[in-house]
Amino acid sequence: MKMKSKQISESIGVGILLAISGGFMDAYSYIERGKVFANAQTGNMLLLGIHLSEGHIALALHYLFPVCAFAIGIIIADLARLKKGDRLHWRQISVLLEALVLTIVSFMPQSMNLLANSLTSLACGLQVESFRKIQGQSIATTMCIGNLRSGTENMSHFFSTKQLEYFLKAMLYYGIIVCFIIGAVLGYGLIKILSEQAILGCSVILMIVFLLMFIHNEKANQMS
Repeated sequence: MKMKSKQISESIGVGILLAISGGFMDAYSYIERGKVFANAQTGNMLLLGIHLSEGHIALALHYLFPVCAFAIGIIIADLARLKKGDRLHWRQISVLLEALVLTIVSFMPQSMNLLANSLTSLACGLQVESFRKIQGQSIATTMCIGNLRSGTENMSHFFSTKQLEYFLKAMLYYGIIVCFIIGAVLGYGLIKILSEQAILGCSVILMIVFLLMFIHNEKANQMS
């Protein structure tokens, strides 16, 4: 009998690992690569506007290119979704590509920060497009503002209705935010030790996600 398996891409374990990687990438690009955000494209757009208003065109490009690369990452992930393969799930392809891109970034010197930040933002675009939900809830693993809004909204509903489901949803959103912060702390610690190569820690996390999805797919095939 064929059983419908639960998607591992929406599991709490995968969500935790992806949120840690999200915080890690932002800390890495900001601390080690010239104060550019990998995930927070709103911040990049703000700094882009400030530098343009001051006439600093070259500095503005340091924020424009990552924003464009982030969008390209979304397009690549969407194309991977449309071209589904038999051996690998399209999300596995996305996370594998993300890990590969970040590994390449780890070998780039400080003189290549513009390209390094652009590639890191591309990796973030891949992740934000490929992993949108945790346990059926729309949750971002590369940014926090939407999670903070949704978590607080559910907590407000819990206080008004006293229904436990809203409290559990709020804790899920807040928990992912905490994991993002843990990723930033982990990233900071590895940067102090490994400098540019610290982003390899993020690649390791993403490879764990890849393997978790592979193991799940094998179990799903055995149950078919």
